[in-house]
Amino acid sequence: MGAFNLHGLSDGSFMLDGGQMFAIVPKTMWEKRISADEKNRIRLGLTCLLIQAGRHNIVVETGIGDKYDAKFNDIYRVEHSRTLPGDLQKLGLRMEDIDIVINTHLHFDHCGWNVRRENGKLVPGFPRAKYFIQRGEWEDAHNATERNRASYREEFFAAAEAQTEFLVGDAEIVPGVRVEVGPGHTRWMQCVRVESTGQTAYFPSDLVPTHSHLGYAWMTSFDLYPLETLASKKRLLPELAAANALLVFAHDPCVPWARLVNMEGKISTMPVEG
Repeated sequence: MGAFNLHGLSDGSFMLDGGQMFAIVPKTMWEKRISADEKNRIRLGLTCLLIQAGRHNIVVETGIGDKYDAKFNDIYRVEHSRTLPGDLQKLGLRMEDIDIVINTHLHFDHCGWNVRRENGKLVPGFPRAKYFIQRGEWEDAHNATERNRASYREEFFAAAEAQTEFLVGDAEIVPGVRVEVGPGHTRWMQCVRVESTGQTAYFPSDLVPTHSHLGYAWMTSFDLYPLETLASKKRLLPELAAANALLVFAHDPCVPWARLVNMEGKISTMPVEG
């Protein structure tokens, strides 16, 4: 895309309760789009984005990683048919080759490879990278409440603190790559905008986790501020559709990305050419 090469990477899949993923949308509606298992769980992808920008290798999100126990796996049924390190390796890259890591937020399914185990210790998973996160998100992750405590696991991200740059609001990471605070899912979640030669790619993270969540009212019960999610979607999606932007879905199990279009007033998707 213009000056950038974009690669959709995967860290496999996991499962969450379908009701949690669609909140006020009845099951009779959402099950037409995605089927649930006997425990009412639906399969979700773990899509990460590699942006190659000149000399920079930038990774957006780091998946769910490998630092979980049997109980965690029984609940979420993680399947690692692909992993983020493995997908990087297929492109000839090592974890050491990543210069920048952008986490939209610090829920366990977005920062799993931020940290790895080495000789019994937790160390940064990307030893040369600078990590970027909103300061407010970092503080909320360390001061979780009963409402969101299950979503944050400090062993997934805390050991990378020394390599982390804390942001306050929107910021340019490198020319053409920006983060924009998109509140709703969490107060300080940040989305990622990539622009080059008049083209736009956008990583909305859990504002629009799958292509089934393009409808304004289709949001998750994990959104701490649902009215702000609604406002963020109403602000962003028409603009991105007008730009025919490439939208990257963090959790769609079948559609990692698609082009947004406005079809007679309804925002929809078109497959990416090629």
